[in-house]
Amino acid sequence: MSEFLVIVESPAKAKTIERYLGKKYKVKASMGHVRDLPRSQMGVNVENSYEPKYITIRGKGPVLKELKTAAKKAKKVYLAADPDREGEAIAWHLANSLNVDITSDCRVVFNEITKEAIKESFKHPRPINMDLVDAQQARRILDRLVGYNISPLLWKKVKKGLSAGRVQSTAVRLIIERENEIKAFIPEEYWTIEGELLKGKDHFSAAYFSLANKEKTELKSKQDVEEILKQMEGDNFKVVSVTKKERKRNPSPPFITSSLQQEAARKLNFRAKKTMMLAQQLYEGIELGSSGTVGLITYMRTDSTRISEVAQKEAEEYILSEYGKEYLKEDQRKEKKQTNAQDAHEGIRPTSAVRDPNSLKQFLSRDQLRLYKLIWERFLASQMAQAVMDTMSVDLQNGNVLFRATGSKIKFPGFMKLYVEGSDDQVEERDKMLPNLQEGDVVFKKDIEPKQHFTQPPPRYTEARLVRTLEELGIGRPSTYAPTLDTIQKRGYVALDNKRFIPTELGEIVNELILEFFPDIINVDFTAKMEQDLDNVEDGKVRWVEIIDGFYQEFEKHLVIAEKEMQSVEIKDEPAGEDCELCTSPMVFKMGRYGKFMACSNFPDCRNTKAIVKEIGVTCPKCKEGNIIERKSKKKRIFYGCDTFPACEFISWDKPLPRACPKCEGTLVEKKLKKGVQVQCTECDYKEEPQS
Repeated sequence: MSEFLVIVESPAKAKTIERYLGKKYKVKASMGHVRDLPRSQMGVNVENSYEPKYITIRGKGPVLKELKTAAKKAKKVYLAADPDREGEAIAWHLANSLNVDITSDCRVVFNEITKEAIKESFKHPRPINMDLVDAQQARRILDRLVGYNISPLLWKKVKKGLSAGRVQSTAVRLIIERENEIKAFIPEEYWTIEGELLKGKDHFSAAYFSLANKEKTELKSKQDVEEILKQMEGDNFKVVSVTKKERKRNPSPPFITSSLQQEAARKLNFRAKKTMMLAQQLYEGIELGSSGTVGLITYMRTDSTRISEVAQKEAEEYILSEYGKEYLKEDQRKEKKQTNAQDAHEGIRPTSAVRDPNSLKQFLSRDQLRLYKLIWERFLASQMAQAVMDTMSVDLQNGNVLFRATGSKIKFPGFMKLYVEGSDDQVEERDKMLPNLQEGDVVFKKDIEPKQHFTQPPPRYTEARLVRTLEELGIGRPSTYAPTLDTIQKRGYVALDNKRFIPTELGEIVNELILEFFPDIINVDFTAKMEQDLDNVEDGKVRWVEIIDGFYQEFEKHLVIAEKEMQSVEIKDEPAGEDCELCTSPMVFKMGRYGKFMACSNFPDCRNTKAIVKEIGVTCPKCKEGNIIERKSKKKRIFYGCDTFPACEFISWDKPLPRACPKCEGTLVEKKLKKGVQVQCTECDYKEEPQS
């Protein structure tokens, strides 16, 4: 008989840990939560201090029965769920179900699934931390009060199957506001003057900076440019100042949940959900031949960049042997501590720095390997020396006009030898060398080219951008980002277009209703303050009931008003403009779980449905009468054409945009690049910066 029972969340983890602990230990999996609030009712007694009513989750009865039987046979039960709020709550629910004393040393936490970490954690068991449990309970009850009060209203007034929530509704609001910004955006013209200059045979670029008295003149029109050009004399430029500086650049810290999701989206093109699924697999353990199952990374839900001394030491030794002493980090830079970071956690790192990606090729799937490589490189780079850049800034004068040339080169690559963080704007850092220029030197003009530009609207949110924005605003926590993005798409509030979020008609209707009747729910500051309050519960600074009560007293008033005043919104079936080929009744557009589709109006007598040709809100640029619709070729490739076809034969592989080219009033299209898209004109040379 096993003397000790250890309960973890997943079977994969159980298998690995049991092997590390030996024969005296039996490790079983709870398969996540075993108790929760009931799905069929609110399950929160608002009259009695918001007491939650927990029941065994449907289907978890046999799991719980098996755990109870094993617990009775064991001398001691250890609860080893994940090391966060959610994990603490799971441990508490298990303790309640298995009659384990929560004040006893029954809770074991570890940040990585390695033999050393597991054995060490079992030397330091602790009681269940009720502050952490209360923080999770408060979040769960808060979300239940919001969801189970607003959702039925939306079902009654709009459509069945809708839902609202603190984080999801705020995320939808951000997407809608961004779309409104784009629609309202008016491009403004501005100009630059670029020069190609020669010193001997060396070419280099410079751009208009200011007038000689350092008076900056904004170039808003061609006329402004001509005014500047009038003040230039001849082809000679004199070097009037040379500034040389050494610029140091620090590596990025190790990943936290949000930065991992963002970087995996930029560099690997992974959705947030996929990133978290792969990270979970790497954390729980991968079969490595004779070594057995090994956890390859630390826990992936964290908002701390802290790294243990052991891991730092190991990284140091690896860098020393592979790159040399000069690549070692001079001192352990003090990482900026997140105010709300749970410091029990570490940043996301490999469990062993020595385990480089090449050594794991044969054991990992392609995507597992790519994500592991990203985590491994980022962590190693964070422990390496700064990169050193030599920068040079040169002012050149012609007549009354100053041009400026800048150049830089890598003096010492440091961490950049291994890894450089991606950017949303896809700007690559390249060496930009200038010739050896000294004050008093004279260089010659090869070419002067004025260029017209237009300001650009803000970009739509990609998953990575939205996660970053939510994090910056203090909304949601590491564990909530991926499920939130998933929920708002499943509900049909937003859709992805070229990997960018656009709101749907349904999303806009629901947002308007919540904005009118429950403004706090989607108020960014309010939602962020609520997250802070929950963190205060976790720190033991405030009782969870007080937080809930403070919210609910106000919320209930809004609820009463909404019940009375919220008007029913009928989402009418739009006529599709064609008849059913089976019964000749008119076809209509309907809103389904996966967006709009076409169905016969004679339902249920006729059940004919078909995919719709999707309008994109753009008038045909050729005939000016029809609307551009999205179509699919025989090979399922999307293209765009006029809905009056064959009368109008307009066709485009690139998606036309509703705004006209600011330069020539021509048609703007979204051109797909390898990574991202670029807006450009079909009739002139106008191009906007690519968006990743």
